[in-house]
Amino acid sequence: MTDQPTITVDGNAVPLLGFGTWNLTPEDARRMVAEALRIGYRHIDTAWIYHNEAAVGDGIRDAVEAGHVRRDDIWLTTKIWVAHFDRDGLLKQARESADSLGFTPDLLLLHWPKTEPSFEETLGALNEAKDQGLTRTIGVSNFPSAEFRQAQALSKAKLVTNQVEYHPYLKLTKLLDTAKYLDSSITAWSPLAQGQIADDPTLIEIGRAHGKTPGQVTLRWLIQQNVIAIPRTAKESRAAENFDIFDFALSAEEMDRIHALAHPDGRLGDWIDPAFQWDSEW
Repeated sequence: MTDQPTITVDGNAVPLLGFGTWNLTPEDARRMVAEALRIGYRHIDTAWIYHNEAAVGDGIRDAVEAGHVRRDDIWLTTKIWVAHFDRDGLLKQARESADSLGFTPDLLLLHWPKTEPSFEETLGALNEAKDQGLTRTIGVSNFPSAEFRQAQALSKAKLVTNQVEYHPYLKLTKLLDTAKYLDSSITAWSPLAQGQIADDPTLIEIGRAHGKTPGQVTLRWLIQQNVIAIPRTAKESRAAENFDIFDFALSAEEMDRIHALAHPDGRLGDWIDPAFQWDSEW
């Protein structure tokens, strides 16, 4: 297997390239997780609200039983849904998720920021889940910088990542700076802009110079920023293509050209509570 780059946060080495399972049916999730692990992925991402945690666990067991991987070599992430942010609800879902997966997750995230219950209650419960052994580490998802800082200030344990939308059409300078300040990390969901990158002339041109596709160039651009990327696909061939990014590097000029593709209306998925504001980048 190709040696993969990792980012170390609070002593945890997290593989920079992961496999996402958003919108995958249980059948596809089981098949693709097993295949991703066979290909060489060592980081799997799911969530309670995806309704496929049990299938993800089955896919991991399939790969372990086939001898492709050991459980200890996999970084497994799941998320607490916003309806379960009260203390009792969070601990109940954390237990449910671990039971559904059949494994203790390595990382448990809060899926979106929420005004009620209080951050104090929710972050306290998330730390309690960690203390009870329901997850190895904790983090957040879709938190703007101000809320990310607030959450870390309220959390006894290090928040290992903030999982947010990030791709070449979105500027994320402030949140990346915040993650660095907090000694945390950023994980990019929809890293391939839900397929929009495939026809991008700049990415096509850079890809030609390296014998790579626009998708491979984009994923390389992310991991060279020390951003964790979790592309999702239901196609085995695409999963293999997305993994084939460790044999080339982008120049500083190529990185800058890709950064320049960002524009003010680049966000594709915005389900944040209106009480919160994304960082202003423009």
